[in-house]
Amino acid sequence: MLNKKSVDDINVKGKKVLVRCDFNVPLQEGKITDENRLVAALPTIKKLIADGGKVILCSHLGKPKGEPKPELSLAPVAKRLSELLGQEVKFAADPEVVGPNAKAAVEAMNDGDVILLENTRYRAEETKNGEAFSKELASLCDVFVNDAFGTAHRAHCSNVGVTQFVDTAVVGYLMQKEIDFLGNAVDNPERPFVAILGGAKVSSKISVINNLLDKVDVLIIGGGMSYTFSKAMGGHIGNSLCEDDYLQYTLDMMKKAEEKGVKLLLPVDNKIGDDFSNDCNMQVVSRGEIPDGWEGLDIGPKTEEIFCDAVKDAKTVVWNGPMGCFEMPNFAHGTEALAKALAETDATTIIGGGDSAAAVNILGYGDKMTHISTGGGASLEFLEGKELPGVAAANDK
Repeated sequence: MLNKKSVDDINVKGKKVLVRCDFNVPLQEGKITDENRLVAALPTIKKLIADGGKVILCSHLGKPKGEPKPELSLAPVAKRLSELLGQEVKFAADPEVVGPNAKAAVEAMNDGDVILLENTRYRAEETKNGEAFSKELASLCDVFVNDAFGTAHRAHCSNVGVTQFVDTAVVGYLMQKEIDFLGNAVDNPERPFVAILGGAKVSSKISVINNLLDKVDVLIIGGGMSYTFSKAMGGHIGNSLCEDDYLQYTLDMMKKAEEKGVKLLLPVDNKIGDDFSNDCNMQVVSRGEIPDGWEGLDIGPKTEEIFCDAVKDAKTVVWNGPMGCFEMPNFAHGTEALAKALAETDATTIIGGGDSAAAVNILGYGDKMTHISTGGGASLEFLEGKELPGVAAANDK
């Protein structure tokens, strides 16, 4: 059980509060094209304003690789946040992040004021967790709040280093929600506990499969990674995705599932195409019977039934990775069927970030899920049972 102090456990009246947010939003010609992350940060920011804190926001944006890149400035974020909050968010335009503008703005703050610092990755030390930059950030504040789950699996200055130089470090509402759902649901789930893993590669999910086999009642495997299992079982997979280095590993996992009494479900049929495109010729074949020149691009109808059936009686479901190439409408059916099945169950449904989050949102089932994680890589590491530096750095209750 992770028990971290949150913004509800502290009193920030009159104090300077540095908040690490995830404002890594997509920009096109200086315009924000998706503001979900800004909206998600509002509850924590509003709480700190209401409590009379002096709120100093910071975030990274893109990969400027340690130098100021004007197209990756957070200036548009300050402008949009001002509109969303209904009060001015002053932008401290210092290429060195903690510079004369930031220091002067912080000096002049009244309780309830908000300022935003420039992109933390303008500084090369940020991603290396360099002590000097961590100290500079800490020098601006009395209290630190981390609300950026998307970078929680990385130890950087603005989420981990800074905590060594402030007395109080807590998590915001977004981080708290991720810990409650992802961290604690996996460690202490209401059963039956079903995990669904998809996506392209077995190699990126090895530790996840291993960790989940110790915890789940049912493990469902779909997506590109299922063809490595199929080939390991002696099947014919044509041109489908496969990682030959992991054939033995998949057999070991099947054996582990058997020993643990975990029901491991693999596709029994596949929707295949003769080319990697939406307009290719298509057919449905049984698992392991994919002809040469064809590749598996989605789970088949029988598999959909089996997988959807398995989640019906679940009490907790964690899903990471699509069932097929959901970007192509003709091969989105398996992912959509599963999303629909999850939307209709009364289980706690937790969607790992990345592609699965994109898929349920694009397909219109986002609001039917209990929790959609805001971090792809971070949510995977939570499912692997790893300690996340950004979470560990906050004070314990």
